[in-house]
Amino acid sequence: MNEQLLEKVHKTLNSAKSVIFGQDDLLDSIIAALVCEGHLLIEGMPGLGKTLSVSTISKLCDLSFKRIQFTPDLLPSDLVGTMIYSQKSEEFTTKFGPIFTQILLADEINRSPAKVQAALLEAMAEKQVTIGDDSHKLSSPFVVLATQNPIDQEGTYPLPEAQLDRFMMKVYVDYPDFDAEKAILGLKNMYNADLEAVLSTDDLLALQEVVDSIYIDEKMKDLIVRIVQATRPGSKYFNKKYEGIILAGASPRACIWLYKIGKFMAFLDGKDFVSPEHIMKIVKPVLGHRIILSYEASIDNLKSDQVAFEIAEGQI
Repeated sequence: MNEQLLEKVHKTLNSAKSVIFGQDDLLDSIIAALVCEGHLLIEGMPGLGKTLSVSTISKLCDLSFKRIQFTPDLLPSDLVGTMIYSQKSEEFTTKFGPIFTQILLADEINRSPAKVQAALLEAMAEKQVTIGDDSHKLSSPFVVLATQNPIDQEGTYPLPEAQLDRFMMKVYVDYPDFDAEKAILGLKNMYNADLEAVLSTDDLLALQEVVDSIYIDEKMKDLIVRIVQATRPGSKYFNKKYEGIILAGASPRACIWLYKIGKFMAFLDGKDFVSPEHIMKIVKPVLGHRIILSYEASIDNLKSDQVAFEIAEGQI
């Protein structure tokens, strides 16, 4: 059963990679988000295939999918829904918004103001939405795959730290290399590619059980906690050389996601146990957006994900 599921995951990834070139890490991360039921933030310049990657994986997974284009005039009710009064029945009825789906593509999430971004918080944290006086459960799995342009671009609103922390990973999408970009030239109808669904909801539920059963040693758990605590000023594991560089470290959510995604990376690697290499592979996307650097560090052009990686290396 494990081998069949692993084969299906690799088939899904290979099918996606036949349409999207040079973004292998991004595709792996999207599958990890679906299996681990975590939310993914994808940042990169326009035109690098962020939206195409999400829509392609959604076609390869037999899940309900909706896309919302975030714009400055978007309202929270456009996202979650609202109460509508019917003169005929003299009653209020609930009109559900596009958030009621399994895969939600929040496209260019940082082009909407804070009130719209905040409307996602309850759904992301509690898998439910409150409309009027009633709370409505969201279907399972429910995953937000959000894309954003770099925050120095015109007309963007930085996501608040509270919302950033709810994303299990933040993945940076870079320009493809020469060969990958050349391969793009030969693509025909990339948005209408004839892709058949490979993974079903039942497959994802089975994958969750298999990944959850992967062994992780007590020493690996200690390593995960040490890495996260070493990012926090005041912790006994915090290295003095980062004083004045880090203002705030990662939250306990970072421990949870290193633990869960580490198991998925081991599964993807065909292993039945988690090794330090699996953890190190995901340190940057899991910890990078959770560490707040000082103004002086940003002036020195230090990147939070690279600082996180150096901290993790010091704990192994």
